[in-house]
Amino acid sequence: MLMATAQSLVTQDPHQNGQEIRALMQQAHDAGARLIHFPEGAMSGYQVSNPQWEALHEELELTATLAKNLNLWTILGSEHRLTPPNRPHNSLYVISDSGDVVARYDKRLCSHNEINHHYTPGNTPIVFSIDGFTFGCALCIEINFPELFLEYENLGVDCLLLSSYSQNPIFGIMAQGHAAANNYWFSISVPAQFASALPAGLIGPDGYWISQCRTDAATDLCFAHLDRMSPAFDIALNKARPWRKTAREGSIYRDNLICDPRSENKASF
Repeated sequence: MLMATAQSLVTQDPHQNGQEIRALMQQAHDAGARLIHFPEGAMSGYQVSNPQWEALHEELELTATLAKNLNLWTILGSEHRLTPPNRPHNSLYVISDSGDVVARYDKRLCSHNEINHHYTPGNTPIVFSIDGFTFGCALCIEINFPELFLEYENLGVDCLLLSSYSQNPIFGIMAQGHAAANNYWFSISVPAQFASALPAGLIGPDGYWISQCRTDAATDLCFAHLDRMSPAFDIALNKARPWRKTAREGSIYRDNLICDPRSENKASF
């Protein structure tokens, strides 16, 4: 399956964002992609003081219609309105190739500023499947919490989609670590204005970058095939991942524990 990771310019104007999103969707479709992944706040903007809810709804509807017309799954960052006076969620909409919102991931581990001034946290992981591949979602600073990415490994994801609004290059290094430790593909989508520090890209289940977008703050797309039969990922997918699952369960170690005084004495050579 061919997927695209987007590096779109994220502004505070849903109309401007929507036009850019749909242009990138068309490009991804023309290249043969089945899925396109966008940054945090890609449609609404990030930490918007006075969200333009009517404009946002209009742009989301137009985008869902295009997803249906292009037969293109679209994973899209946006604020999600709650009942006033509750603060919105910081979310990822999962829009199917039929134009339906089939899932929504709400950021669970919000930053200090987000939780105190901007957003209501979510409380559940989100998993969905496309053409036999299973995906999970995370947002920005959640990269700092490895337990979330192990949780998704336990849920059987093949590819993790992290949408960010950050220019911290360490996020890319941590994404490589999570991909390598859990042996799944990892897409990290960031705004174009932060590309000089951390361009968007796709990481293989071995932890190495497959493709990355441009670094000159330009709107861009990069692509990767999810292919379980690729010889490049044989060790990661068919050897390392199942072995680590067995190791985490622990019986192979419990069954080999022994009682030996030289083992029990930790204070001698």
